[in-house]
Amino acid sequence: MRGMLFWMLGAAVCFGDAKLNFAKGVLEEARGNHAAAGQDFEAAIVEDPLAIPLVQKVAGYRMMDGDRDGALELFQNLSKMSPDRLEAQLLFGEFMESEGGTQEAMDFYEKQLATFPGETVMLGKLLNDARERGDREKALQWLDQLRPDDPAAVEMYASGMKSIYDSEDPVAARKVDERYLEGFELHPDDRGLARATSEHFRTTGRMDEAAEVLRQHVQAAPWSLELKTRLGVLLFSAGRDEEGLEELKEVIAIYPKDGLAHKALAKYYRLHDDEAAARDHAAEVLKIRSGSAREFLALADEYLAANDPRSARLLLERAVFDYPGKVDLAMKLAIATSRDPESKSRAGRLIREAEAEMPEGTTMEPEFLVESAKVLREGGQQDAAEERLRVAIKTFPKDAKADTAAALRQLADWWDEQGKNENAAQSLRKRADALAPE
Repeated sequence: MRGMLFWMLGAAVCFGDAKLNFAKGVLEEARGNHAAAGQDFEAAIVEDPLAIPLVQKVAGYRMMDGDRDGALELFQNLSKMSPDRLEAQLLFGEFMESEGGTQEAMDFYEKQLATFPGETVMLGKLLNDARERGDREKALQWLDQLRPDDPAAVEMYASGMKSIYDSEDPVAARKVDERYLEGFELHPDDRGLARATSEHFRTTGRMDEAAEVLRQHVQAAPWSLELKTRLGVLLFSAGRDEEGLEELKEVIAIYPKDGLAHKALAKYYRLHDDEAAARDHAAEVLKIRSGSAREFLALADEYLAANDPRSARLLLERAVFDYPGKVDLAMKLAIATSRDPESKSRAGRLIREAEAEMPEGTTMEPEFLVESAKVLREGGQQDAAEERLRVAIKTFPKDAKADTAAALRQLADWWDEQGKNENAAQSLRKRADALAPE
């Protein structure tokens, strides 16, 4: 920073006193010497009274010194000496507004429209003033002067008309329609105007028209993926499912990490009972945007129930990264890892880590107990494995009949392999068959 300031001083010598004094002011300001900085800026403004950043800087110092009239004079002179510079006129008007001269500022803006016809910012200020005063006739006058070829003015026109007229007024509604369509036809690639125009038709119950606006927009601006996604969602709402699918699939083909497109597809597939596709798109949403621990757990359970432990594991690896120390996620990851043949060898470590993270008194999930029992047995701890499996059998809720039956058969198989507890093993199988016949 210090080197840059001295470079500015050196360069300023070559370009004249205004720049030199400005550079000295910046240096003094950086040193915290505001009195000296103010003097340097004042010297600079004498040499270059039309430099807008300098005018703003000096006006700020004068206001700090309580010299409101001096600050006003700077903006007034800038306005008079730069009649064709819109920024200069806006600065003068806005300074008057900020200092309580609202009516003077409005009169000034109105006169400036002769030089800047249809200027959106000024008309917006005049329109807001008229609406605040309840002057409907004046507000309509300013609305009519807004240019249809300026996207910001089109949106201002629509907003103003809606605030003045009743929503059921057919004449006003037609004018808003026409202004939106006229502006959009001139600027089909303008993202903000396309969204506003489409939303106007959507909120007035014309879904096909809303979708058509977005279709034309993405043709004119193929990089506008957010609105292409919105187009897909609108097509779903309009009952045009095949077209909506096509748009959303194209979005994902271009940008696979579009979370909104994946979310829309997940919802669509849920509604159409394609649970596998719905799970995959929901998983992408969580991988892209993350989500709550509960959302991760619920989707992982869906994958495990569908006998897809690999997808559950990949999802949960992201979850434990987002929520370190969350024991229920750590247990679920260990379960998925144990059931996935690709990662089974890592399950023992994850089970031990999950157990180490558990606060005292934590109740282990029965599925976790089953998988940890298998790991214990593979490690030669047969008695500990059997005891853990017994606890799992007792822990399963009453409605988890299939899981309880599987655990009962697992314990019976282990006893058969060791040639022990033959009668007890048969009894376990009978209990399992009563719960969930094979």
